[in-house]
Amino acid sequence: MTEILQENGLLHLRNGSISYIMAVMPGGALAHLYFGPRLSAIHPDGVLRAAGSGDTGNFRLQECGLDRLPQEYPVQGLGDQREGALTAEYPGKGWAADLRFSGAEALDAKPGLDGLPATFGSDGKTLRITLADALTGLRAELLYTVFDDSPAVIRSVRIVNGGDAPMLLTDAQSLCLDLPDSRWDLITLSGAWARERAVYRRPLVPGHQGVSTLCGASSLQQSPFLALARKETTEDAGEALGAALIYSGNFAARASVYQNDSTRLSLGVNPRDFIWRLAPGEAFQTPEAVLVYSEEGLGGMSRAFHRLWESHLLPPRWVNAHRPVLLNSWEAAYFDFDEEKLVSIAECAAKAGVELFVMDDGWFGRRDDDSTSLGDWGADRKKLPGGLRRLGDRIRALGLQFGIWMEPEMVSPQSDLYRAHPDWAIHVPGREPITARHQLTLDMSRPDVQEFVFRAVSDTLTESGAAYLKWDMNRNFSNVGSAYLPPDRQRELPHRYILGLYAVMDRLVRAFPEVLIEGCASGGGRFDPGMLYYVPQFWCSDDTDALQRCRIQWGTSLFLPPSAMGSHVSAVPNHQTGRTAPLESRFAVALGGCFGYELDPRKLTEEEQIALRRQIAYARDTEKTRARGGLYRLLSPYEGNDTAWITVSPDQTEAVFTLVRALGRVNTPPPLVRLRGLDGEKRYRVLETNEVYGGDELMRSGLLCPLRPGDAQSVLYTLKAEEE
Repeated sequence: MTEILQENGLLHLRNGSISYIMAVMPGGALAHLYFGPRLSAIHPDGVLRAAGSGDTGNFRLQECGLDRLPQEYPVQGLGDQREGALTAEYPGKGWAADLRFSGAEALDAKPGLDGLPATFGSDGKTLRITLADALTGLRAELLYTVFDDSPAVIRSVRIVNGGDAPMLLTDAQSLCLDLPDSRWDLITLSGAWARERAVYRRPLVPGHQGVSTLCGASSLQQSPFLALARKETTEDAGEALGAALIYSGNFAARASVYQNDSTRLSLGVNPRDFIWRLAPGEAFQTPEAVLVYSEEGLGGMSRAFHRLWESHLLPPRWVNAHRPVLLNSWEAAYFDFDEEKLVSIAECAAKAGVELFVMDDGWFGRRDDDSTSLGDWGADRKKLPGGLRRLGDRIRALGLQFGIWMEPEMVSPQSDLYRAHPDWAIHVPGREPITARHQLTLDMSRPDVQEFVFRAVSDTLTESGAAYLKWDMNRNFSNVGSAYLPPDRQRELPHRYILGLYAVMDRLVRAFPEVLIEGCASGGGRFDPGMLYYVPQFWCSDDTDALQRCRIQWGTSLFLPPSAMGSHVSAVPNHQTGRTAPLESRFAVALGGCFGYELDPRKLTEEEQIALRRQIAYARDTEKTRARGGLYRLLSPYEGNDTAWITVSPDQTEAVFTLVRALGRVNTPPPLVRLRGLDGEKRYRVLETNEVYGGDELMRSGLLCPLRPGDAQSVLYTLKAEEE
């Protein structure tokens, strides 16, 4: 049960697993004392003396400043030489706010955030702390939420201009955490198109290190996440802290080590190229940041994130709902299709047991390639003479649901929309527009653009009767400017864009609650917790190669749930890497996420089509375990030739185990893999071999995994607990 304790100047949030403790110092500075396993109490003097700040009785701002004080929400310019979490400029009053404690309030209800996605739930409590600057009237309202069932603290900040003059906000981080030492490894996720979220681990060193983006999206290159792990921390054991931002735009995630070997972790909207004007009485709300603690290694940290997202962030309608097995037309047809071709592909897919057919890019305007027509969301009558309604009806007549692809945030210069509204595109007046993929980005800060995007998507879904929407976004910002915003607000555009996107998504999911929406951004370029508040799944990567996906899905799972990873079986040779992998291995890897197909089933052999029917039946049978079970990463593709993981049902009665070997090896014994997450007191039958093992044996000795000769071979086993 979550508690908020307030006594003797201490503020203590705790549940059954963690504590988060702060102290109000003499003079009103707010100090951070502790975040970790649940405590009954703490002695502040010990923590503060260890930091070199003196004890609570002797602390004076004027004498020692703030440079050695572990702070909750620091600012620069008042004696703390470290980088702060807040910078606000007042004309004639400088930029160094002097934030002092002015009150704290415990809330039983979890408040939402205006215009932003946020965690929700009734099984927790929230502490609201107000810090104020007497000179300028600026207030910072710090929100801390702890749920009963999670080793996590959810943090955000509301900045209020309580003064009598406008102010400029140039930095407002969602989370700042001062840690007493620097004996950590920093883990971040970086990459590029088709190789998203690669794992990088390195020791902290003095100075600043981390990741950030200015792309306008959370990006293909970086993820709004970082972790700190002790040097001895592994997948299964050791201390780890994870921090993730519930946001889809420009962010910065940083760990800074200072001269006393302390570490300051910060996470929030990227302050570079960010200025937000606040008139008197106005407020700015930061996105929520989630801070997770684990003593069960990186695996425990990941499972805590997964449970939190699934219980307190993802759309409740879809968390436990069946996700249909889909076939997407992109790699089956690209732009080269008409109505009859799509129907013939769907007919073959239906015979295999596919439940949802998705028509991808190329169905609208004059879209025979990627150079034209984005924004002109009417069916191409040469390809679809009966329009969207007739195609949708024909697909549904086959017993399939119908889905459709759109890229609503974009416009092609070669389009009727752009010719009518060139000012709707993000651009700098007087400069030549810079296109990428022959397209520009619509200015989602504009109310008229938001209305157009909503209507375009709404009309398309209504006309087609689609049960599924793939929402894509294939380019980032350039020439960042808005014809809508005044000159003194141009640097607000990136954040206002995201607020506009969220407003449209919120309106859309309310209008079409039964439509399953899958996000996409050149693959995984905006796969973040902010989008997961609106869409229950996201296309993990355009790279569908099984071996590459082992690495991509491994890194993604560090903080994002497998239940949200779009993952498909594709054709061979693979369209991205040219590699050929067995159908069984492509299937085993795709089962690690939201399962589907990205191929033309008409080109498969009869034997392969029979295999598809078996695969789809297996995917349905194991869906609950794979979607709601706990993920245990066993063998890392970053450390060897084999990748292995197991997903265990919440009641530990079923598990799905996967091993993939990248390169075949000659004259070597089969791997013996130690499993995790099982009940050591239960006995488990491996259905594929009919062998029975004790759970303790499987976790301490291991499971033997014979492999066929050759590259990209795999083992897929189902474990069922024997009835007692």
